[in-house]
Amino acid sequence: MITQERQELYFNLIDQLLRCPNGQEPEVLNTQFDLIDAGLVQTMLEVATVMAHNDNPDGAQFLMHVARQLAKQLGLYPQLETQE
Repeated sequence: MITQERQELYFNLIDQLLRCPNGQEPEVLNTQFDLIDAGLVQTMLEVATVMAHNDNPDGAQFLMHVARQLAKQLGLYPQLETQE
């Protein structure tokens, strides 16, 4: 269960990511390492969905990309088996 306080911290981090200069996202995430978890990924996807519905496809696409990368790092994203 995500607390209201943690949800606010997620929103603040997402806002920082959206405002930071391109390429500085890893630094922003590293300063808030304790917030990087499945709840953050879920919140990012929810915010991206809202952005997509509110005519902000670039912001939505950016958040989806970051959420996907974090999910992979956290082991939440199914790895596709490569067949040789």
